[in-house]
Amino acid sequence: MSSTLRTAVFPVAGMGTRFLPATKASPKEMLPVVDKPLIQYAVEEAYEAGIRHMVFVTGRSKRAIEDHFDTAYELEAELQAAQKNALLDVVRSVQPEDMQCTYVRQARALGLGHAVLCAEHLVENKPFAVLLADDLMQGLQGGPGVLKQMADVFAQTQASVLAVQEVPIEQVHRYGIVSGTALGERLVNVQHMVEKPAADVAPSRLAVAGRYILTPAVFDQIRAGGRGVQGEIQLTDGIAGLLKTEKVLAYTYQGKRFDCGSKQGFLQATVELALQHAEVSEEFRHYLQSQKF
Repeated sequence: MSSTLRTAVFPVAGMGTRFLPATKASPKEMLPVVDKPLIQYAVEEAYEAGIRHMVFVTGRSKRAIEDHFDTAYELEAELQAAQKNALLDVVRSVQPEDMQCTYVRQARALGLGHAVLCAEHLVENKPFAVLLADDLMQGLQGGPGVLKQMADVFAQTQASVLAVQEVPIEQVHRYGIVSGTALGERLVNVQHMVEKPAADVAPSRLAVAGRYILTPAVFDQIRAGGRGVQGEIQLTDGIAGLLKTEKVLAYTYQGKRFDCGSKQGFLQATVELALQHAEVSEEFRHYLQSQKF
C-alpha cells in the first residue's frame, strides 16, 4: 500500500431534500455560497492538501457537477474574444490542468458507507480522503485548510485521521461520536466510535466533522458491518471496525465549519464568506450595518 495521499472521494449523490424546491432539478452541492458552489470549496480544499485525483460519487440529476468541472469551450471563447481575461482566468481555475476528475454512480441510496464503497476500484488500494461538501470548512485566516492540516498529521503517523469538533451534548445524536486517549492538545487515539448516539450513552462530545483520511482497509470493514443506523451502510461502522486492526486518530482541527446541509448553516456561510470576499465585502458590510434588525 502506497502511503501517498493522492485521491479524494466526494459523496454527492444525496437528494438535498432540506433545500427543496431549489434542489428539485439542481444538485445541492451546486448551491452557490457568494460566487462558488459548495462542491468547489471542497475540491479546492482537497487540492490545497496536495490531492490531484478527485472522485465524485454521483446519482441521477447530478450532471451539473460534471459539467462544472468540465471545460466550457464556448464560454471560454466568448470571454477571450471580449478580452475579459480576469473572468477567463476564473473559469479556467475551476479545474487546474494537473487535476483529474472521475465520476462513478451510486445507483441506490444506501448510505455514506455504501457511497465510499462505490469508489473502491478508483482508490487503487491507497489511502484516500473523503470530503462531505455539505460541510464547508475554513482554516484559520492565513493558515492551512482543514484537510491540509489532516494530511500533515497523516504524513507523520500513516494512520487514518478523522476531523472532529466538540459539540453540545444535545447535538451528539446528529453525529458520529468518538472517544479515546489524548495524544496531545489536538490529537486523540480513537478507541470507540458510534453513529448518532443518544445523549445519555454518548462516549464523549467529540463529533466527526465531514473530513476523513482513511486507509484502504476500511473497505472490508464497511462490507463486514452491513446495515447500521437508519438501515443504511454507515461509514462510521466501517471505521469502528478498523479500530480492531489499525490505529485511527481524531484531530481537532483549527478553523470553522459551516453546516451547509441546513438552511441556517448555509445562510451563515453566505454572510461570513461575503464579508471576506474582496469584491463585495465592503459594500455588503455597509449594507448590513444600515439594517435595523
